Amino acid sequence: MTFVESLAEKAALDLSRSKSVVALTGAGISVESGIPPFRGKGGVWEKIDPAYAHIDTFHNDPEKVWEVLLKGLKDLVDRARPNPAHEGLARLETLGVLQTVITQNVDGLHQMAGSTDVIEFHGSFAWHKCMDCGSRCPNSELDLNRLPPRCRCGGIFRPELVFFGEMIPSHHLMRSEQIASECDIMLVVGTSAIVQPAALMPVIAKNAGATVIEINKEPTPLTGTISSYSIMGKAGEVISDIVAELELIMKPQ
Repeated sequence: MTFVESLAEKAALDLSRSKSVVALTGAGISVESGIPPFRGKGGVWEKIDPAYAHIDTFHNDPEKVWEVLLKGLKDLVDRARPNPAHEGLARLETLGVLQTVITQNVDGLHQMAGSTDVIEFHGSFAWHKCMDCGSRCPNSELDLNRLPPRCRCGGIFRPELVFFGEMIPSHHLMRSEQIASECDIMLVVGTSAIVQPAALMPVIAKNAGATVIEINKEPTPLTGTISSYSIMGKAGEVISDIVAELELIMKPQ
Protein backbone atom coordinates (compact mmCIF):
# COMPACT_ATOMS: atom_id res chain seq x y z
CA MET A 1 0.00 0.00 0.00
CA THR A 2 1.34 3.43 -0.96
CA PHE A 3 1.29 6.46 1.30
CA VAL A 4 -1.39 8.08 -0.88
CA GLU A 5 -3.56 4.95 -0.71
CA SER A 6 -3.30 4.86 3.07
CA LEU A 7 -4.31 8.52 3.25
CA ALA A 8 -7.26 7.80 0.95
CA GLU A 9 -8.36 5.10 3.40
CA LYS A 10 -7.95 7.56 6.28
CA ALA A 11 -10.04 10.15 4.44
CA ALA A 12 -12.75 7.58 3.71
CA LEU A 13 -12.85 6.56 7.38
CA ASP A 14 -13.07 10.19 8.48
CA LEU A 15 -15.88 10.83 6.00
CA SER A 16 -17.79 7.77 7.18
CA ARG A 17 -17.83 9.20 10.70
CA SER A 18 -18.71 12.76 9.72
CA LYS A 19 -21.99 14.58 10.08
CA SER A 20 -21.44 17.61 7.85
CA VAL A 21 -19.03 17.67 4.90
CA VAL A 22 -18.33 20.58 2.57
CA ALA A 23 -15.99 20.72 -0.42
CA LEU A 24 -14.08 23.77 -1.64
CA THR A 25 -12.88 23.36 -5.22
CA GLY A 26 -10.63 25.42 -7.48
CA ALA A 27 -9.21 25.40 -10.98
CA GLY A 28 -7.19 22.24 -10.37
CA ILE A 29 -10.29 20.06 -10.34
CA SER A 30 -11.25 21.14 -13.87
CA VAL A 31 -7.80 20.94 -15.45
CA GLU A 32 -8.48 17.23 -15.99
CA SER A 33 -11.54 18.27 -18.03
CA GLY A 34 -9.40 20.35 -20.38
CA ILE A 35 -10.00 23.73 -18.76
CA PRO A 36 -6.72 25.50 -17.96
CA PRO A 37 -6.31 27.49 -14.74
CA PHE A 38 -6.23 31.25 -14.95
CA ARG A 39 -3.13 31.61 -12.76
CA GLY A 40 0.17 29.75 -12.64
CA LYS A 41 2.05 27.67 -15.16
CA GLY A 42 0.07 27.10 -18.34
CA GLY A 43 -2.63 29.46 -17.11
CA VAL A 44 -4.80 31.80 -19.17
CA TRP A 45 -2.99 34.88 -17.88
CA GLU A 46 0.27 33.69 -19.43
CA LYS A 47 -1.30 34.27 -22.84
CA ILE A 48 -3.89 36.99 -22.20
CA ASP A 49 -3.59 40.23 -20.26
CA PRO A 50 -5.81 39.87 -17.15
CA ALA A 51 -6.95 43.46 -17.75
CA TYR A 52 -9.38 41.93 -20.25
CA ALA A 53 -11.16 40.31 -17.30
CA HIS A 54 -11.86 43.66 -15.60
CA ILE A 55 -15.41 44.94 -15.68
CA ASP A 56 -14.26 48.42 -16.74
CA THR A 57 -12.55 46.96 -19.81
CA PHE A 58 -15.72 45.07 -20.67
CA HIS A 59 -17.86 48.20 -20.35
CA ASN A 60 -15.40 50.24 -22.43
CA ASP A 61 -14.93 47.69 -25.22
CA PRO A 62 -17.17 44.61 -24.93
CA GLU A 63 -16.41 43.56 -28.51
CA LYS A 64 -12.68 43.38 -27.77
CA VAL A 65 -13.18 41.46 -24.51
CA TRP A 66 -15.42 38.95 -26.26
CA GLU A 67 -12.90 38.54 -29.07
CA VAL A 68 -9.77 38.22 -26.90
CA LEU A 69 -11.04 36.39 -23.81
CA LEU A 70 -14.68 35.36 -23.65
CA LYS A 71 -15.01 33.68 -27.04
CA GLY A 72 -12.24 31.25 -26.13
CA LEU A 73 -13.74 30.59 -22.71
CA LYS A 74 -17.09 29.80 -24.31
CA ASP A 75 -15.44 27.22 -26.56
CA LEU A 76 -13.66 25.60 -23.58
CA VAL A 77 -16.81 25.43 -21.46
CA ASP A 78 -18.88 24.10 -24.38
CA ARG A 79 -16.46 21.20 -24.88
CA ALA A 80 -15.71 20.38 -21.25
CA ARG A 81 -17.26 17.42 -19.47
CA PRO A 82 -17.06 16.36 -15.82
CA ASN A 83 -14.09 14.21 -14.88
CA PRO A 84 -13.86 11.56 -12.11
CA ALA A 85 -13.24 14.27 -9.49
CA HIS A 86 -16.53 16.04 -10.24
CA GLU A 87 -18.29 12.69 -10.47
CA GLY A 88 -16.75 11.51 -7.22
CA LEU A 89 -17.99 14.56 -5.31
CA ALA A 90 -21.46 14.04 -6.79
CA ARG A 91 -21.27 10.41 -5.65
CA LEU A 92 -20.41 11.56 -2.13
CA GLU A 93 -23.60 13.62 -2.16
CA THR A 94 -25.62 10.61 -3.35
CA LEU A 95 -24.15 8.59 -0.48
CA GLY A 96 -25.42 11.24 1.94
CA VAL A 97 -21.91 12.29 2.96
CA LEU A 98 -21.27 15.58 1.15
CA GLN A 99 -23.77 18.39 1.58
CA THR A 100 -22.41 21.37 -0.35
CA VAL A 101 -19.74 22.29 -2.89
CA ILE A 102 -18.24 25.77 -2.77
CA THR A 103 -16.44 26.32 -6.07
CA GLN A 104 -14.22 29.05 -7.43
CA ASN A 105 -14.82 27.68 -10.93
CA VAL A 106 -17.25 29.10 -13.47
CA ASP A 107 -17.61 26.06 -15.74
CA GLY A 108 -20.76 24.45 -14.32
CA LEU A 109 -19.14 20.99 -14.29
CA HIS A 110 -20.19 20.18 -10.72
CA GLN A 111 -23.85 20.55 -11.65
CA MET A 112 -23.32 18.61 -14.86
CA ALA A 113 -21.84 15.78 -12.79
CA GLY A 114 -24.88 15.71 -10.52
CA SER A 115 -24.05 17.90 -7.53
CA THR A 116 -27.21 19.74 -6.52
CA ASP A 117 -26.03 22.26 -3.90
CA VAL A 118 -23.23 24.27 -5.50
CA ILE A 119 -22.20 27.75 -4.41
CA GLU A 120 -20.50 29.36 -7.39
CA PHE A 121 -18.25 31.86 -5.64
CA HIS A 122 -17.22 33.62 -8.83
CA GLY A 123 -20.43 33.16 -10.76
CA SER A 124 -20.94 31.00 -13.83
CA PHE A 125 -20.06 30.98 -17.51
CA ALA A 126 -22.85 28.47 -18.12
CA TRP A 127 -25.33 31.33 -18.45
CA HIS A 128 -25.25 34.81 -19.96
CA LYS A 129 -27.45 37.80 -19.15
CA CYS A 130 -28.56 40.75 -21.26
CA MET A 131 -27.23 43.95 -19.73
CA ASP A 132 -30.37 45.82 -20.83
CA CYS A 133 -33.43 43.65 -20.27
CA GLY A 134 -31.95 40.92 -18.03
CA SER A 135 -32.92 38.01 -20.30
CA ARG A 136 -30.75 34.92 -19.82
CA CYS A 137 -29.22 32.61 -22.42
CA PRO A 138 -27.43 29.29 -21.82
CA ASN A 139 -23.82 29.26 -22.97
CA SER A 140 -24.45 26.51 -25.51
CA GLU A 141 -27.09 28.61 -27.32
CA LEU A 142 -25.19 31.90 -27.42
CA ASP A 143 -24.67 33.13 -31.00
CA LEU A 144 -21.15 34.43 -31.56
CA ASN A 145 -21.56 35.17 -35.25
CA ARG A 146 -21.70 38.78 -34.13
CA LEU A 147 -19.51 40.21 -31.40
CA PRO A 148 -20.45 41.19 -28.83
CA PRO A 149 -23.39 38.75 -28.81
CA ARG A 150 -26.71 40.53 -28.48
CA CYS A 151 -30.13 39.86 -27.05
CA ARG A 152 -33.33 40.16 -29.09
CA CYS A 153 -33.82 43.55 -27.45
CA GLY A 154 -30.46 44.71 -28.82
CA GLY A 155 -28.67 44.63 -25.47
CA ILE A 156 -25.25 43.05 -25.01
CA PHE A 157 -24.89 39.64 -23.37
CA ARG A 158 -22.34 39.19 -20.59
CA PRO A 159 -21.48 35.97 -18.76
CA GLU A 160 -22.90 35.60 -15.27
CA LEU A 161 -19.43 35.45 -13.75
CA VAL A 162 -17.69 37.89 -11.43
CA PHE A 163 -15.31 40.11 -13.37
CA PHE A 164 -12.32 41.74 -11.72
CA GLY A 165 -13.61 44.92 -10.14
CA GLU A 166 -16.96 43.36 -9.21
CA MET A 167 -18.02 42.18 -5.79
CA ILE A 168 -18.62 38.52 -4.98
CA PRO A 169 -22.38 38.20 -4.34
CA SER A 170 -22.84 38.83 -0.62
CA HIS A 171 -25.29 35.94 -0.21
CA HIS A 172 -22.69 33.51 -1.62
CA LEU A 173 -20.04 34.82 0.75
CA MET A 174 -22.31 34.77 3.81
CA ARG A 175 -23.59 31.25 3.15
CA SER A 176 -20.09 29.95 2.44
CA GLU A 177 -18.79 31.40 5.71
CA GLN A 178 -21.74 29.89 7.59
CA ILE A 179 -21.38 26.35 6.27
CA ALA A 180 -17.60 26.52 6.63
CA SER A 181 -18.05 27.33 10.31
CA GLU A 182 -20.58 24.51 10.79
CA CYS A 183 -18.98 21.58 8.91
CA ASP A 184 -16.91 18.90 10.61
CA ILE A 185 -14.91 18.07 7.45
CA MET A 186 -13.88 20.32 4.60
CA LEU A 187 -12.42 18.78 1.46
CA VAL A 188 -10.16 21.28 -0.30
CA VAL A 189 -9.67 20.14 -3.90
CA GLY A 190 -7.53 21.67 -6.62
CA THR A 191 -7.21 25.20 -5.30
CA SER A 192 -4.06 27.27 -4.90
CA ALA A 193 -5.59 28.74 -1.73
CA ILE A 194 -4.27 32.21 -2.50
CA VAL A 195 -7.36 33.94 -3.92
CA GLN A 196 -9.38 35.70 -1.26
CA PRO A 197 -11.94 35.50 0.16
CA ALA A 198 -12.37 31.87 -0.99
CA ALA A 199 -9.03 30.93 0.59
CA LEU A 200 -10.42 31.99 3.94
CA MET A 201 -13.03 29.20 3.99
CA PRO A 202 -10.62 26.42 5.12
CA VAL A 203 -9.30 28.76 7.83
CA ILE A 204 -12.83 29.35 9.09
CA ALA A 205 -13.50 25.60 9.08
CA LYS A 206 -10.24 24.82 10.89
CA ASN A 207 -10.84 27.47 13.54
CA ALA A 208 -14.30 26.02 14.15
CA GLY A 209 -12.79 22.58 14.81
CA ALA A 210 -13.26 20.91 11.43
CA THR A 211 -10.87 18.44 9.82
CA VAL A 212 -9.47 19.98 6.64
CA ILE A 213 -8.45 17.38 4.03
CA GLU A 214 -6.45 18.85 1.17
CA ILE A 215 -6.27 17.16 -2.25
CA ASN A 216 -3.79 18.85 -4.56
CA LYS A 217 -1.00 18.07 -7.00
CA GLU A 218 1.42 20.32 -5.10
CA PRO A 219 1.65 22.04 -1.71
CA THR A 220 -0.25 25.26 -1.02
CA PRO A 221 -0.25 27.81 1.82
CA LEU A 222 -2.69 25.45 3.57
CA THR A 223 -0.31 22.49 3.55
CA GLY A 224 1.11 21.67 6.95
CA THR A 225 -0.69 24.58 8.60
CA ILE A 226 -4.44 24.73 8.04
CA SER A 227 -4.80 21.30 6.41
CA SER A 228 -5.15 18.45 8.88
CA TYR A 229 -3.48 16.29 6.24
CA SER A 230 -2.79 16.56 2.51
CA ILE A 231 -3.11 13.97 -0.24
CA MET A 232 -0.90 14.91 -3.15
CA GLY A 233 -2.05 13.65 -6.55
CA LYS A 234 -4.49 14.17 -9.39
CA ALA A 235 -7.92 15.11 -8.09
CA GLY A 236 -9.75 12.52 -10.20
CA GLU A 237 -7.59 9.64 -9.04
CA VAL A 238 -7.52 10.62 -5.37
CA ILE A 239 -11.25 11.28 -5.07
CA SER A 240 -12.05 8.07 -6.94
CA ASP A 241 -9.88 6.15 -4.46
CA ILE A 242 -11.58 7.83 -1.49
CA VAL A 243 -15.06 7.10 -2.84
CA ALA A 244 -14.16 3.45 -3.50
CA GLU A 245 -12.83 3.04 0.05
CA LEU A 246 -15.88 4.79 1.51
CA GLU A 247 -18.27 2.53 -0.39
CA LEU A 248 -16.48 -0.50 1.06
CA ILE A 249 -16.86 0.92 4.56
CA MET A 250 -20.54 1.72 4.03
CA LYS A 251 -21.36 -1.60 2.34
CA PRO A 252 -23.70 -3.71 4.47
CA GLN A 253 -21.85 -6.59 6.09
